[in-house]
Amino acid sequence: MWITENLRTTKLNDKTSIPNITDNSIWSTLSTPAYSWYRNQETVNDEKYGVLYNWFTINTGKLCPPGWHVPDEEEWNVLTEYLGGEWEAGGKLKEQGLVHWISPNTGALNIFGFTALPAGYRTGLSSGTFRAKGYIGWWWSSTGVDATWARNRTLAYDAMEIARGQGLKKNGYSVRCVKDE
Repeated sequence: MWITENLRTTKLNDKTSIPNITDNSIWSTLSTPAYSWYRNQETVNDEKYGVLYNWFTINTGKLCPPGWHVPDEEEWNVLTEYLGGEWEAGGKLKEQGLVHWISPNTGALNIFGFTALPAGYRTGLSSGTFRAKGYIGWWWSSTGVDATWARNRTLAYDAMEIARGQGLKKNGYSVRCVKDE
């Protein structure tokens, strides 16, 4: 079972506060847990789009509520296959319509109830800036690649596919949680 909205907690499940980093230059130098709202606008983004977390927050293993966890690469693969494979699963996960997605929001059906939204991301490069809200949504996997990169999934406004990729661990992406078995 998957949570049907982007995570928006500002504390780990042991009640430890996650630092909210608003300064772009500080964000891009971190190798410790942190979060931010898109363009640091909590009231505009928190309830609908959730929080953007760097991967170091994911790696604590304590981001999701007790009994839940950030999905690993294999769990994303299972969801993707269940929904028909990479080329069509993205459309089945995206919220329908153009309230949050830029036109054409290709193939959006939301048949799984995932209601994926294009929360954009925060780059971990030196600028630490925010990009692509309305166009693209990125979600972390708990699977790391190496010291710099970790796995993710991407959905775009102009495609039905769910793209597998990897992002800088310093990037800020959305998170969904999966129920422990």
